[in-house]
Amino acid sequence: MTDPITLTVDAIHSWADDPKGPVALCCKQKLVPVEGEGGVIFPPTYAGIGYNIDELADGTKIATIDSVGSQANRMEPLFQAARPGQPENPLAKLVPQIDITYGNEKTVSILEAGHRLGDAVIRSSELKDEAQKAFNLFLDAKDASMLAKLAPTSLVFGVWDSRDTQAKLPRLVQSVIRAWDVQELRRSAQYNPALDYASLEVFSEEDKQKAEGKAESPLAQRGFVHVPSTGAHGGVVARGPIERTVTINLVALRRLHGENAQNLKRYILGIALVAAAEPLDGFLRQGCLLVPDAEVPSEWVAVARDGIRTPVGLSPAIALDYAKAAASRYGVGSDRRVAFKKELAQADLKELEKKKGKKAKETA
Repeated sequence: MTDPITLTVDAIHSWADDPKGPVALCCKQKLVPVEGEGGVIFPPTYAGIGYNIDELADGTKIATIDSVGSQANRMEPLFQAARPGQPENPLAKLVPQIDITYGNEKTVSILEAGHRLGDAVIRSSELKDEAQKAFNLFLDAKDASMLAKLAPTSLVFGVWDSRDTQAKLPRLVQSVIRAWDVQELRRSAQYNPALDYASLEVFSEEDKQKAEGKAESPLAQRGFVHVPSTGAHGGVVARGPIERTVTINLVALRRLHGENAQNLKRYILGIALVAAAEPLDGFLRQGCLLVPDAEVPSEWVAVARDGIRTPVGLSPAIALDYAKAAASRYGVGSDRRVAFKKELAQADLKELEKKKGKKAKETA
């Protein structure tokens, strides 16, 4: 590893401008449960498999603690404007605040939409035509300028307009948390009702005997009888490290084009740096509260094309200062409120049915 880079504005500019510059910025951060090393943590569960645990050839088991998609969905709302009564969020000024109104004056931010600009809620709103135009401009001319003005975080965290134009843009920021050398645990529990409802003649003793211990019975589902729960997922213990790895893809960044291309790339870089450097809330889910290991400081490195890794002193403050200046030069898109349109959602469904019908005729 070479000597650290002095992180000047020009040095950061070069990450966006220089085609021979580093291919990526990477950071590996060691995490620990708040209970300390060896504490039990609960990974996410997935339909059909439970925990996502992979086993290497040597028998080492690696658990996904937070996936790439989940990490992106945690980072993107960092840029959302503060709700009433909350302190002002300086990151919110870096991106346009676009809210979709629905129902009885309810709103959802575009920063909360799982598929970003390609989400169904966008196609079902007054933003539909503009989003489609932005995606088509990218497809036809590789021009990302409309996307940068409308939904810059879609460029940072990636977007696939899979249900319309098929435009697909890669993630610039990718983050994942894995635990190494894990041992899976199990847990059991016993539910005891507060009263003996059979003795109170809510139902018969015979009904009670038939229902007890059977979680699928109506009496058990409503909490009227004893129900044991055995062999459920009980979390994992990591005998190896729990690591969060973050990558900023500078090659993909430099491939962005459009009007005022240099400032566009610097603007998107600024948002990417902020998203990657900003500390995340470590409460991932019930039973999984993680913090950085104070004894193992994390470090950002710039990875050159020849594989040489050079430390860079990237910090949240440096990233934010750069992003503010880049946003000011490029110009942040306008804040807006657009309405959800039920008829657009219904038309979207009809369009799918029409496509299915056409495909069925072609294959008949």
